[in-house]
Amino acid sequence: MPWIHFHVGDGGMAKACCVAQIPFGNVNEDSFDAIWNGPAIQALRKKFTAGTSDPRCAVCLKREKAGASSIRTETFEKFGHQIPMDTTYPRYFDIRFSNVCNFRCRTCWHGASSKWFKDAKILKRQVSETAIINNIKDFEVFIQEYGAALMFAEEIYFAGGEPLVTTEHYLLLEWLIDKQVYPRLRYNTNFSVLSFKNWDVIELWSHFKEVELMASIDAHEGLGEYIRKELNWSTFLTNHIRLRKELPHIEFKIAPTISIMNVEFLPEFYDHCLKHRLMDAKNWYINLLERPIYYNIRALPIEKKMSINKAYNEWIIIARKKEYPSAIINMFLDVLSFMNSEDLSKYYLKYQEETLKLDEIRNEHNPSSVSS
Repeated sequence: MPWIHFHVGDGGMAKACCVAQIPFGNVNEDSFDAIWNGPAIQALRKKFTAGTSDPRCAVCLKREKAGASSIRTETFEKFGHQIPMDTTYPRYFDIRFSNVCNFRCRTCWHGASSKWFKDAKILKRQVSETAIINNIKDFEVFIQEYGAALMFAEEIYFAGGEPLVTTEHYLLLEWLIDKQVYPRLRYNTNFSVLSFKNWDVIELWSHFKEVELMASIDAHEGLGEYIRKELNWSTFLTNHIRLRKELPHIEFKIAPTISIMNVEFLPEFYDHCLKHRLMDAKNWYINLLERPIYYNIRALPIEKKMSINKAYNEWIIIARKKEYPSAIINMFLDVLSFMNSEDLSKYYLKYQEETLKLDEIRNEHNPSSVSS
């Protein structure tokens, strides 16, 4: 990743990736060259070239040890064939312009969602005195300095906040279209809107040959709306119909974040999405939640883990008979491997406490049985 990847996150920090806290510089203060060819990134390249891992990469290494895939392995599978390569410019950009979001998902926080601000203030967990936190201070200044590098992008990944309600996301798409530069676009999106201000994202996407949408939906109907506050399942379905009708070439995936709240119902959710043609059988991408630790599926009590293991293994037998893709079955096995890899059940009480706090603030009740 230090040879091909450019990530912009909190406060404009350019880091090794969206997970590891390995800073290279700040895009609001440093030039492209100072970051891409600076001492911090060069030191990491040297370390990786020597075959030495970095302790700040512990999340990926721990996940792989537990038998699951990671951002590290996924990136190598996609871009590994390009090494050695010309490192003049990155090939893969991941730009988080701000925390602007129209959802307040239970597994999220104010730093990644402006909508979380009011709840965070009640819980005394807000990370600034304003709801919106801008990572890139001035879009025009950013483009002037980093536009030349973006011209060579093979892929740009947008995540949140929520990119579909972020002004700078649309400005960048317009800039790419104006420059006649059409990289592959990838999104992690709640897919709640297709129009924002004066923009229609369907029209903008029509200029790009490759667009991949990973819809961050954790369950269908009531449970999905509970986990991802502000989700409207009917609106999601309406948006999906329009997308399939107008831009059938776009690759649409369901990308749930796996937490204590939905892990029990994951096979059912996959089957539901297939039955209602929300995705192709292979278009399923899971995110194994690490933090907050009390939402991590490794924090489930042993008896709950045993029940989930039994249900998954029974479902996998049926899935194999139905000839579901082996890659999908392996994802469900990854979930079990990750869940069983460590006993963090001491945090389960914290999960219950947090659930009750948010239920009270939002006047809600978990429609599933997991919180009992």
